[in-house]
Amino acid sequence: MAEVIKMPRLSDTMEEGTVAKWLKQKGDKVEEGDILAEIETDKATMEFESFYDGTLLHIGIEEGDTAPVDALLAIIGEEGEDISSLLDGDGEDSSSDKKEEKSKDSDDEKSEDTSDEDSEGDEDSDSGDGEIPEGVEIIKMPRLSDTMEEGTVASWLKQEGDKVEEGDILAEIETDKATMEFESFYEGTLLKIGIQEGESAKVDSLLAIIGPEGTDVSKIDTSGDGSKKSKKSSDSKKDKETDSSKDSEKKTEDKTSESKSESKDGGRIFASPLAKKMAEDKGIDLADVKGSGENGRIVKKDIEDFKPSEKPAAKEEAKEEAAADVQPYVPAGEESFEDRKNSQMRKTIAKRLGESKFTAPHYYLTIEVDMANAMQSRKHINEMPDVKVSFNDMVIKASAMALRKHPQVNSQWTGDNTRIAKHIHMGVAVAVEEGLVVPVLKFADQMSLTQIGSNVKDLAGKARNKKIQPSDMEGSTFTVSNLGMFGIVEFTSIINQPNSAILSVGTIVEKPVVRNGEIVVGNTMKLTLACDHRTVDGATGAAFLQTLKTYLENPVTMLA
Repeated sequence: MAEVIKMPRLSDTMEEGTVAKWLKQKGDKVEEGDILAEIETDKATMEFESFYDGTLLHIGIEEGDTAPVDALLAIIGEEGEDISSLLDGDGEDSSSDKKEEKSKDSDDEKSEDTSDEDSEGDEDSDSGDGEIPEGVEIIKMPRLSDTMEEGTVASWLKQEGDKVEEGDILAEIETDKATMEFESFYEGTLLKIGIQEGESAKVDSLLAIIGPEGTDVSKIDTSGDGSKKSKKSSDSKKDKETDSSKDSEKKTEDKTSESKSESKDGGRIFASPLAKKMAEDKGIDLADVKGSGENGRIVKKDIEDFKPSEKPAAKEEAKEEAAADVQPYVPAGEESFEDRKNSQMRKTIAKRLGESKFTAPHYYLTIEVDMANAMQSRKHINEMPDVKVSFNDMVIKASAMALRKHPQVNSQWTGDNTRIAKHIHMGVAVAVEEGLVVPVLKFADQMSLTQIGSNVKDLAGKARNKKIQPSDMEGSTFTVSNLGMFGIVEFTSIINQPNSAILSVGTIVEKPVVRNGEIVVGNTMKLTLACDHRTVDGATGAAFLQTLKTYLENPVTMLA
């Protein structure tokens, strides 16, 4: 009978997923455990494996397409099987009903079987009834696939007492087929680890507790829903507990060894299932590959980028060719292209910038700033202990103060109205591997130069490590984009809507300048303001740049 596979929920916050790549095609034979596809969530790209044997009869979501959780992802069944009723939606409900009935029957049986145990256990269950303190979050063993019933903690990347931020990887969890990273969806301190490394537990067992530092969690029931893995037994439960624990540990060790290989020096090599399969297909020895994942784990990208060293035979052949007579060069080759599927981030960037460029009438104003005083001031500031201020920090501070004097630039076009923001939230463009993100400094005009520097560094680090949150990128009223560190002298940017303007910052150039009627060596920097002509007129934009120039050429005025 054909099996309907739906878009899985690979994290607590996942609402939709994008199929980054299909590793099986329609008509291919599929075995349980084969990787079907790579799926992009809002935070990571994860391998999704098959839990059924058969033929891939239907692909419901093509590569690059996005669909909500529980959308039809694929259908696996017997070769030639009629699946028209499933595609029309007729077979889905009946299948679902059967699963619900089966689940209900199973629950009823469990209820009958355990009724006696529950009545006996009630007498000793007073200690687990304590209320959960405010701010404390209970993390349970996640269900990382449709068939997952239990998981093994392969390794903890955080320890009890460690600070945890939303998006941090807490642990690596092994299912029956793969090892997956599990991230935190809460901030706080890791107060309790419920399942130790190497231990297995059922789905929904207590995995960890996160909350405010110093919170007493001793009264919280940490037994979970069957913490350590054990065999079922109807006779003398206590007598078999020890044997069951030993069996569990052995299975855990066997399972862990499946995701590890041995290096040439006898050490362990950690590799994802997909990376191991790719290495095997390409004849690559994992001991020769350097892993870029957590704790040196080898992932798909490492196998794709791996270049084996030149073999002796190839070297000898190269020597013989070099020794041969030089022949006339005849151009030859094959024209080729490589199509790369666009990520969700890249498609969002394209959509938003396209909308901005083609709806907002852009115009550009450029001014040149004498940076001599700014350079001297920065030098003195950075001589103070534990202080590091960049030129970009000075531009952000100066822009925020100039916006306070020219509020029309700190505005939005809404159609019927021009909305002028009374607050100043500075967007700072940051380049990441897949494109561009814009973290936001809230109330930047109220920050000192050192506070701006610290916050920019923190947000940029989160962006590059893919740990930045949507709330960190919302609400900008003006944006600064700096390419000076790449030696770019002057450029124009597309407005980051709904802002009315964006400032492009070039590099500082050493050049001859006229000072007090004499030609001397000076240092200048070009600033280009892109404005939306619907809200910011030319004279308004020019006045803003004049004020900005004054602040940068006389940094002491920013400290007043």
